[in-house]
This record gives sequence, structure tokens and C-alpha cells, in this order.
Amino acid sequence: MPTTSARLLALLSLLQTRRDWSGTTLAARLGISLRTVRRDIDRLRDLGYPVAAAKGPDGGYRLAAGTELPPLLFDDDQAVALTVALQVAATTGGSGLADAAARALHTVRQVLPARLRQRVGTLSVTAVARPTTAAPEPVDGGVLLALSAAVQNHEILRFDYGQDSPDGPARHAEPHHVVTWDGRWYVVAWDLDRADWRTFRADRITLRPPHGPRFTPRPLPGGDVATYVTGVFRGSGGTSTDWPCRGTVILDLPAATVARFTRDGFVEEIDPGRCRLTLGSWSWVSLAATIARYDADITVVGPDALTDAFALLARRFARTVAGHLPTAARPLGDDARPKAP
Repeated sequence: MPTTSARLLALLSLLQTRRDWSGTTLAARLGISLRTVRRDIDRLRDLGYPVAAAKGPDGGYRLAAGTELPPLLFDDDQAVALTVALQVAATTGGSGLADAAARALHTVRQVLPARLRQRVGTLSVTAVARPTTAAPEPVDGGVLLALSAAVQNHEILRFDYGQDSPDGPARHAEPHHVVTWDGRWYVVAWDLDRADWRTFRADRITLRPPHGPRFTPRPLPGGDVATYVTGVFRGSGGTSTDWPCRGTVILDLPAATVARFTRDGFVEEIDPGRCRLTLGSWSWVSLAATIARYDADITVVGPDALTDAFALLARRFARTVAGHLPTAARPLGDDARPKAP
């Protein structure tokens, strides 16, 4: 039987891999008794891990959110991905998180095993500002989190904007979406003081907590946030290009990550790990290829021509590698083409 310390680490690793575990399943996976599982759960709680228990014949357990961040376990791939993401964030301005990311990167590197430190040590990221666009003002990460929370909870914002006097009356708005456009963060909201829709720059917002009461979201003009924001910036001389092909996808990446590499597109946060991207290009195949460069799982929202373009690229790529596969595994040719835009 493994030592108590090794067993606790194995138990913690299992609890981190999925939301709920039954006591019986944990006992079977660890090769211990149900009674030992209960004792080890108590030991993890003593160490600061918020393990919640559910009632039932053999009990159920879940690693819940606590008031403090306890030590976490990562496998090799997760540790490498975390280090790479932190290095990119530490060298990219605009979100106000660069300093915090640099400190976190230093902390992670200190505890990386030698085999992983060598893998990530070959990566060197240098941030290069766009020469044709003024660098956006940095946005405090805490402000972005507070704005996103108000959107998710449908809570009225109280804030000062731009040159508003902090001694004057606060502005009030119903926040509907936190989005990025051309490197800047914005809040799409219904301005209660002006009884109209507004798009506020996040770097000009100074929050006045606490947030106000909850509200029922209003329907956006144009039917969706991408249509509304695109219309706002085109109408005000924004940088958007009227591409002949424009589509929307969902990417399994954080909005902040996608926004750093998106110039003429619209990024909307869905949750901390996913975002909605609306982008344009001169052809559907070019658009599909551009979206594929984000190196993440993709769900096409529309239109169907974009789905057809992804299918065409898949067939082309399959034919490209067919010569390296056994004959029986080679895909059949297909000359189908997506419909013209």
C-alpha cells in the first residue's frame, strides 16, 4: 500500500480531474477501503482543500471552491501549457495582467522538474506592438473580472467614466456583454441615465461598488451582440473591414487569449474557458484557415458556408498526408466545394 502522503496526492489528483466522485469509486481507484477514503478526505480538509461531501449510500465528494487557493497538482502537459500561457500573458500588454503573470511564471518555474524546465526554456516570447494602431490603455484584471461577474449575475453597474468627477453622481448601466474590438476591452450596456444603448471602454471605467440590484436583460439591437457592436464601430469610423465572407465560431480558449491575436474581429466571452469569435476574410476557405490558427476546438455558429469550408480544408489536409499512410487507411478523394459567398 502506498504511503499516506503518496495516497493523499493520488486522491487529490483524482478529485481535480472531474466534478463528482463516489466514495466507492475512489476506494476502488486507490485500492483502499471506504473508511480510509473518509480519513484521507479529512486530512485534505485539514490541509486547506475544500472537499465537499454529498449524502448517499457510500457518499460523494467534490473539490469545491474555497476562500483561499490551495496547492494544485498538474500533469506534465498541463504544467507546460500553463507556463507557455503565462509567458505570453507576461509579455503582452492591454489587460493589466502582465505583472501578475510574470510573478506567477516565476513561481511556477521554481517548482518545475528539470525535464519540464528544459522543455519550456526553449520558448522565448517577445511582444511587438502594431505599428499602425495606437497601443490600448491597460485594463486592470480585477476590473475585467468585476465587469464579467456583473454581466453574468445581471447586476446594475455603478461607476465613473472618463473624466467624471469622483465626487459627482455615479453613472448607472445594465451590463450585457464584455467584448474586445481592435485590442480594446468594452462593455456593451443599457445606460439607465440616458435610456439608450452604450459601448463603454473598460479602461475608462472606475467602478463604485457594490453593484446595484439585478435586472432582466433587454434584447440587443440587431438581435445579437456581434451585429450591434460591428454596426457601432463601422458607424463611428472604426477599423472594421467589410469582408465579403464573415462567420462566427465558438473557440475553446479564453477571450483574453483570442483577443491578443485578433485585430479586425469581434471577441465575446462565454465563460472563463470559451469565447465567441466573429471574423471576416476574402473567401470562406481563407476564413476557415484563419480561424484554425488559434489551435483550439472549434464549433461553427454560422453560416453553413463556413462549415463547408472547414470540410473542404479537412479533405485537402487528409489528401496531403495520405502518402504517409498505409493504402487501406487513405481517404477517398472528394471534389466537392463550398458554395460561393
